[in-house]
Amino acid sequence: MEALELAEKMIQHALKNGCDSAEVFIKNSHGTSVEAKDGKVEALEASRDFGLALKVIKNRKLGFSFTTENEDNESIIQEAIQGADWTASDEYMDIPDYLSPSDVLVFDERINEIKEQEVIESAILLEKSAVDFDKSIKKVRKAEVSVGVGKTTIVNSRGVTTEYDSSYCSAHVTALAQNQSNDSQMGWDYAGSRRMADIDVSGIGKCAAKRAIDLLGSRKITPVKAPVILSESVAVDFLEILSASLSADAVQKKRSFLANKIGQTIISPHLDIIDDGTMAWKTGTSPVDDEGVPSKNKTLISQGILNGYIHNTYTAKKDGIASTGNAVRHSSKSLPGVGATNLFIKSGARSQLEMIKSLPKGILILGAMGVHTANPISGDFSVGLSGLWIENGNILYPVKEAVISGNILELFNRVEEIGNDLRFYGSIGAPSLLIGEMDISA
Repeated sequence: MEALELAEKMIQHALKNGCDSAEVFIKNSHGTSVEAKDGKVEALEASRDFGLALKVIKNRKLGFSFTTENEDNESIIQEAIQGADWTASDEYMDIPDYLSPSDVLVFDERINEIKEQEVIESAILLEKSAVDFDKSIKKVRKAEVSVGVGKTTIVNSRGVTTEYDSSYCSAHVTALAQNQSNDSQMGWDYAGSRRMADIDVSGIGKCAAKRAIDLLGSRKITPVKAPVILSESVAVDFLEILSASLSADAVQKKRSFLANKIGQTIISPHLDIIDDGTMAWKTGTSPVDDEGVPSKNKTLISQGILNGYIHNTYTAKKDGIASTGNAVRHSSKSLPGVGATNLFIKSGARSQLEMIKSLPKGILILGAMGVHTANPISGDFSVGLSGLWIENGNILYPVKEAVISGNILELFNRVEEIGNDLRFYGSIGAPSLLIGEMDISA
């Protein structure tokens, strides 16, 4: 039975059994992942996944069930209905009405037709490009290329009937460099897209190798107060912390440091932060969110002012507004939560090199350790960093074991320049950011 037909039958069955509304989510996907080592295949994994989730609402009570088997749907329906009998009534429990899906580019026929051998060759090239970059590269870890395609089906009793194909590809590698003094440093790089042409495996390998080599001979520095430049990947790490507080779910549960700040200037007026689920080929792009609400392009923060939060159907109804198309399921085993689609900081005008040349002293931060430990409620953080020391506009030497502490909002409030080098790591993107003077401890 086709997914659409199956979903529609389950909806009708749920309604006939006393449910007020129902929603079916089906994801069917398959893919290949290859890891290379020493010019050979270290690991090859072919996956095929199926997931079906049923959500029902009965007397404002939620019932939910799921399966990873494409059979015995009768028991799934009964489990969801029985679950609704045991949950508390919630006036905000709802499903969305039908709206036309957004017209987006998410399916690459080349990925659909790719042969296993081509994935193997790409993984081997990824490793080789890192090893061949310089003789100081002694080892490569996790040279992995993954590709896959999937079909998503969403049907509900309010008229939503959406089905779309999507694709993905990614490459990730970590390189280890070592000099004659036996100092060892690691560098990594990653790229992901829904289109094969966007993944330059050779360039990814070379970038990982260069990052490792740039940090060889790192030294400690004495405590200092100086500006810092966050490289794109580090800026993404900090933006990811901020993104958690842009969720209406976090705000409503009092777990966000952005609660009650709509309309206020919360960060530097140089910054625009956008969530756009319609960007061509990005990994967070889809015609609809995981409840069937059309994806949207939203400027959440403009010139430092908070315009609003991201919502799914439940949080939007609680706040008396429309969903922003940000319902996200981590898998078919979970109810949709709230999450960003493609979240990014809008590019500026200056290159990273121009920022470096403008500094009498400072640090270009290439890596930050412990960003994930930042307090999601207060925004406070303390992270270790590695990078390059700058004096009179020139890079002098790499640094290690330095520490910066502060608050996420305070950090973004100190942004003075924005780079023109926007890059996405997964579904979050950022350019380089020049931050005003910060206390850097050793």
